[in-house]
Amino acid sequence: MKKTYLFAVMALSAMQMQAQNATQDTYVGAALATEDLNGTARYVGMGGAMDALGAEISTMGSNPAGIGLFRKGQVSATLGVNIQEEGKTFQDGSKTHVSFDQAGVVFCSRTGKSSYLNFGFNYHKNRNFNHVLFAANALNGSSQSSQTVLKDMNGLFLNRGLACSQLDDLYLGNMVLDENEILHDYAGNAYDFTRANTGYIGEFDFNISGNIKNRLYLGLTVGVHSVRYKNYSEYYETLSSQEITDVLISDNHKITGHGINVKAGLIFRPVEESPFRIGVSVATPTFYRLTTENYTTIGTNVDRESAKEDFRFNTPWKFGLSLGHTVGDYLALGAVYEYADYGACDMRTIDGGRYNYDYYYDDYTYYENSSSDNVMKRHTENTLKGVSTLKLGAEFKADKSLAIRIGYNYVSPMYQENGVRDQTLQSPGVYYASTTHYINWKDTHRITAGVGFSFDKFRLDLAYQYSMRKGDFYPFMKDYSAAFIDEDTNQTMTLNNHCDAVSVKDNRHQIQCSLTYSF
Repeated sequence: MKKTYLFAVMALSAMQMQAQNATQDTYVGAALATEDLNGTARYVGMGGAMDALGAEISTMGSNPAGIGLFRKGQVSATLGVNIQEEGKTFQDGSKTHVSFDQAGVVFCSRTGKSSYLNFGFNYHKNRNFNHVLFAANALNGSSQSSQTVLKDMNGLFLNRGLACSQLDDLYLGNMVLDENEILHDYAGNAYDFTRANTGYIGEFDFNISGNIKNRLYLGLTVGVHSVRYKNYSEYYETLSSQEITDVLISDNHKITGHGINVKAGLIFRPVEESPFRIGVSVATPTFYRLTTENYTTIGTNVDRESAKEDFRFNTPWKFGLSLGHTVGDYLALGAVYEYADYGACDMRTIDGGRYNYDYYYDDYTYYENSSSDNVMKRHTENTLKGVSTLKLGAEFKADKSLAIRIGYNYVSPMYQENGVRDQTLQSPGVYYASTTHYINWKDTHRITAGVGFSFDKFRLDLAYQYSMRKGDFYPFMKDYSAAFIDEDTNQTMTLNNHCDAVSVKDNRHQIQCSLTYSF
């Protein structure tokens, strides 16, 4: 069967991409916006359900009013060990690693008979990226390089448009076309994929809080985020082609930068004689300015694509409602509900900057302009959705020196069931793409437990957390097609490139130890 392709084949050689300002894509944003359950061992042991109970340093980042319940100063630090279930070592990734999870201090000052004004600082690891992922499956004739061919058949590479990614350039320059500019079809047999993520998002919180007549507690926190993210992946395909029997794509990628947000909260006791408390909190988006760098190689020729770009990214608003109650001095119960619409994540292109004269400082100040990548924004709205998080926890004090804690979290899925990392978008997020894989993670369950020992002014807390979630992995877009004309019949036919999902897991064990001193 002879074919006439409905496009003009472009003989693109592998080229060095130049650094420009552009954005990243929906799936990168989802990874940056997600938060872990982390903090002191006491906070984690109770499943983080302490927003209304307060008097816990880790609530500084969830409901800032919780710091207003302190009556003494406090300093604490936390170390943890993280273990990936069924994990393995790959490049810089490993199954087990030690983590510095938290360090903070609270200062209390009395302003009235029953009123306080408190100040606090706390660092905690907001997001732990360490994870090694492995996936493999049959391809049944489809392949990553075939996706490039179909994109070209659909005219997406004309004038080197934004839908022509770094990876497409590598395929077009090294595999899809031979030296005579003849197009080959590469049917895939199977693939292996391995990726090692490392790094973290560290959050530095600065808090001011207080109370009015020991009934109403108010708090405000400014959070500064530091992003250190790296990953290395290898994608290996075996092909049925006589020209090329296999192909290896190696990708190095890192993202660094900083962000800032503001959180506000209140806690009140509706009945003066009752310890029952209700908490409300709100957090602005985290406004990130980030730099992403990558270099990607294909096969043994080590032909390389690389790019470096600056971009901005805004996470969604987050809202919280919490309940807390104590029974005597031996039982504390807490519940927290949080909601954030991740479809509102906003990847932004940096358009440029300017210097304006500041008369107050008698100097010039640099201002940077950015705008939403509207194509990617619509894709995000159709791919991500609102997420509800439920946290439950309890603490039982067997005596003054011993506390026992349990907790549970449920986090609803972030991804739409039909979500896809669309590589046909006319977006800088596609133009700079060096990989095509994606995972639609499902809901998350966390089970926690802990114990605390108090002696004099010190407290030693231990916590255990088991987190589990499943996802569907795709090596490239699950369905993509293009048309061609059969020269024998002069009829229009369709070529399809389909891949099935592979179920993957992200199950983790975390053990923490906190030392706290009250003054």
